[in-house]
Amino acid sequence: MPSSPGAEARAALEAAGQLPDTEIDLAATALQFARVDSPDADWREAAATLTAIARAAVLAAAADRAADAGDPQARRERLLAVLHGEFGLTGDSETYDDPANANLIRVLERRRGLPVALGILWLHAAEAAGWAAHGVDFPGHFLLALEGPRGQALVDVFAGGTALEAPALRSLLKRIEGEAAELRPGLLRPMSKREVLLRLQNNIKLRRLRAGALEGALTCTEDMLRLAPDAAGLWREAGLMNQRLDRIGAALTCLDRFLALVPEGEAAARIRALTAELRQRLN
Repeated sequence: MPSSPGAEARAALEAAGQLPDTEIDLAATALQFARVDSPDADWREAAATLTAIARAAVLAAAADRAADAGDPQARRERLLAVLHGEFGLTGDSETYDDPANANLIRVLERRRGLPVALGILWLHAAEAAGWAAHGVDFPGHFLLALEGPRGQALVDVFAGGTALEAPALRSLLKRIEGEAAELRPGLLRPMSKREVLLRLQNNIKLRRLRAGALEGALTCTEDMLRLAPDAAGLWREAGLMNQRLDRIGAALTCLDRFLALVPEGEAAARIRALTAELRQRLN
């Protein structure tokens, strides 16, 4: 009997969870998360669009070799022409909180999405072109960095792929954190592929929590753990959600896993006290 699309997608997520970070196929894994969340959506059409984006990026790379080789701003402009010009991708500022904006299948259907969803498509294109790039964990707003022998280009993929220099970064930070905020070390920390994918799914989890859909949020967390089985914070969250759903055995399993990963510290002490309380309830 054939397995369901959700089961296939979850198996693919578990397989990706066993890979070193550098070997994860970012867009393909995001597509599996999208299949879980939208089992009736046309994921094959989305996969074909990803292939088309990659092919267009290869052509962009050929143009880069012909002129402006190694200039990250030139690379940004070529990817901008591919993703925003040829494929019409843009940030969805009108219905920002629509869960479809964090689902890669729906993003490719609608050609609109959240910063991190668009960022995954930029990273997919950059990798196909053979250009170094990574996500940037800027406070409250996903950014992307394109690398080249002649420097780095910082890109706001949500705002039309615009380049960000220090004054624009400072203005963006003030909009997010308030007028007193200033640029500081650590603001442009590179993100791993897993971190990018978890940030994408975190958008779905938080929207479900805000809507009071605790079981849906727990399911999302469990799927995130398939990709990141050593993410201690997610085990803690899953344990606390299970506790709120009165699933004490499942809560203990998750919290014990958290303690195995984080045996010391203040958070561990609090969770250890909670697990003792929960075990008393089982007796």
